[in-house]
Amino acid sequence: MNREYHKWFSHRLDREMELLIFGHKGRAVLFFPTRMARFYDYENWGIVNALREQINRGVLQLFCIDSVDSESFYNTAVHPGVRIARHLQYEDYIINEVIPLIYNKNGSGYIETAGCSMGAYHAINLAMKYPWLFNKAVGISGRYDLTKTLGTFKDLLDGRHDKNVYFNMPAQYLPNLSDSSLLNALRGLELILVIGETDPFFQSNMELRDTLRSKNISNQCHVWGSYAHKPHYWRQMLPLYL
Repeated sequence: MNREYHKWFSHRLDREMELLIFGHKGRAVLFFPTRMARFYDYENWGIVNALREQINRGVLQLFCIDSVDSESFYNTAVHPGVRIARHLQYEDYIINEVIPLIYNKNGSGYIETAGCSMGAYHAINLAMKYPWLFNKAVGISGRYDLTKTLGTFKDLLDGRHDKNVYFNMPAQYLPNLSDSSLLNALRGLELILVIGETDPFFQSNMELRDTLRSKNISNQCHVWGSYAHKPHYWRQMLPLYL
């Protein structure tokens, strides 16, 4: 399996960022890590190996990127406004640094976003905001409104509500979306949501599914038995849905 390590200094984030590429061609997968996880965790958890056949056959090429969650949503030492601003810098890095790398490394013309847990939030939010850049989005075990307390998962922005927060919570902005060009672009995406039936984010997924359908945005929503919010399950899910 082709494996490439990349590292460069991002002026948008004012820090070095790292990522791993697996595969030589195929559908490019912009693969977001889980909550405060790293770019190498999917490899360490055996998830990349679970996709080995598709990667080696040239069906998929994974771009496993790093996160700055510990500097944004989970940085309780700073004001919530600073947290969401850091997230927007991360988005700028993805759009203007990582995606050009994907174009350079992958000639398929096909890019999908994907992620598990917090990575699912990033994957779905980015695809909803920039649907013209992507062909598919896969959210596994995701939470789509980080301002809602769900079980032991607290509001990550401590009650803050402003336009930056609103336009980065799919469960908030999608119900009010009326821009025809954006809606048409979203209708061209293949969207897949996957959630465990006892996952605390189950209702969030059902609500997002229903919101998308109310906008005539087709999507698949797959429910797995039990909690299904661990690498053991993700190793089984990802070969089915990527």
